[in-house]
Amino acid sequence: MSLQNDLTQKVIEAVKQLYQIDLPTVEFQPTRKDFEGDLTVVVFPMLRYVKGNPAQIATQIGDYLQEHMAEVTKCNVVQGFLNIVIADSYYLNFFNTIKDEVNFGYVKSTSNDAIMVEYSSPNTNKPLHLGHIRNNLLGYSVAEILKASGKKVYKTQIINDRGIHICKSMLAWQKFGEGETPESSGLKGDHLVGKYYVAFDKAYKEQIGELIAAGTEKEKAEREAPILLEAQEMLRKWESGDEAVVSLWKKMNAWVYAGFDITYKNLGVDFDKLYYESDTYLLGRDVVKDGLEKGVFFKKEDGSVWIDLTEDGLDEKIVLRSDGTAVYMTQDIGTAIQRVTDFPDINGMVYTVGNEQDYHFKVLFLILKKLGYTWAEQLYHLSYGMVDLPSGKMKSREGTVVDADDLIQSMEDTAEAISEELGKLDGYSDAEKKELYRTIGLGALKYYILKVDPKKRILFNPEESVDFQGNTGPFIQYTYARIQSILRKADNAGSSAVETSLVLHEKEKELLKQVQLFPETVQLAAENYSPALIANYTYDLVKEFNSFYQQVSILGEPDGQKKQLRVLLSQKVGEVIKSAFLLLGIDVPERM
Repeated sequence: MSLQNDLTQKVIEAVKQLYQIDLPTVEFQPTRKDFEGDLTVVVFPMLRYVKGNPAQIATQIGDYLQEHMAEVTKCNVVQGFLNIVIADSYYLNFFNTIKDEVNFGYVKSTSNDAIMVEYSSPNTNKPLHLGHIRNNLLGYSVAEILKASGKKVYKTQIINDRGIHICKSMLAWQKFGEGETPESSGLKGDHLVGKYYVAFDKAYKEQIGELIAAGTEKEKAEREAPILLEAQEMLRKWESGDEAVVSLWKKMNAWVYAGFDITYKNLGVDFDKLYYESDTYLLGRDVVKDGLEKGVFFKKEDGSVWIDLTEDGLDEKIVLRSDGTAVYMTQDIGTAIQRVTDFPDINGMVYTVGNEQDYHFKVLFLILKKLGYTWAEQLYHLSYGMVDLPSGKMKSREGTVVDADDLIQSMEDTAEAISEELGKLDGYSDAEKKELYRTIGLGALKYYILKVDPKKRILFNPEESVDFQGNTGPFIQYTYARIQSILRKADNAGSSAVETSLVLHEKEKELLKQVQLFPETVQLAAENYSPALIANYTYDLVKEFNSFYQQVSILGEPDGQKKQLRVLLSQKVGEVIKSAFLLLGIDVPERM
């Protein structure tokens, strides 16, 4: 059901009848609060096709709509704007159709085509941090939104479990660890390994300082510090399959995976398929060789293989080194192809990666198109900005990152402090309080990050995010809990259809209009890969509900039909809040 689509057809029909003109499109906007109306037709764009006075054109179209559409009860014209008043019965009929709809706003998948969403993709030399949190929340939410819009979705990550950075942690543990394990230290495995990544950097800098003090130039000292040379040798041994090195690598990576699993569970994200760089780093080389034969790539004198993208506004890009080894681009080409081999129904992919990789993905997508893969037309880089803190930028080598586990715990602690201060938890058991603090704290964190357009940089303020007023997760959660309280007191308002002859209060009508926007918002969020559209829609819905709550009596309404409508409308608003927050990975509490 789309009133705007019906109105579009009728306006086009009106222009055809009145002026014998085929109008290609109709522009609408919500009617301004200071004018009477529900929807406004903007007449000015029509003047390219219809000659005349805009106010007169608007009046004639309005008269036609009132005559030919039962839903249109009144029209008024302000300059070149046609304000349309829609019958109360239209909104009440709409409400009766969606009142009992369990998954209102969601579309059941009918397509055999699937889309794969990649997110997280961490390195196994350190724990997840605040930047990973934004990545995970974005990727998970976009996957859920795509599913709600009717797509089949696979969620994945590629774990960067090989390379010099992994060897640095391994070597430092060998040198300084004295056999320390997660069990003996009491540390999560990813925290333990991250501790030795920081220890490596400290030892490396000390050795550089010693070499410089002995007369070595800085650049040479950075290249020839003994501990770095040892890490490079360890990497060579790993690549050649050295049994001792591979065994250590497997042991330390297992510690990290166990730690990651705990963080993912606490964050509420999951995956359908895991890929590991140690399995994929050789992929793509055969594809490059085939592309070389087909003329997609070319070979330079030193034997390295490149692609020339200058005609596409990019540059030349290396895909194989002169010694035949792959670069990251080669791996990504091979991994994308492997995913479609593993899941033949994939017809598109979304890569959730920070905006510092914008150029990389432009090149990757273009190469895959030139190689002739039709699904390459449906690749999308979900590019996002950095997350900053009031204290400044994070640096993982120096151990100054905001750890994801610490941040989650901090959010729970902040929620506890504010909730205790508000003093509204009488009758809660300790277990119920703990669960509520967790729901509020995580809700605050997720909403604060997801309400911002992905492309924008975020300054994250934990205390501001847990505010119970304004555009925050806890404010929306509190409104949901308020609705549940109303429903408990209402006991049973009846489940039969509401009477369509009722005259709507202005606030009832505005709330119904906001509810009606939810399916369209889900589709827009999917098209734009933007959880922010869902978050801010939900805030607008909650603001509209609170205005309704303050200006009309719900449980005290003496008219039984009116009371039934208001209780059922409150119930539906609660359901939409819950559905919208599920798309953001946020839980809602029944009581607060």
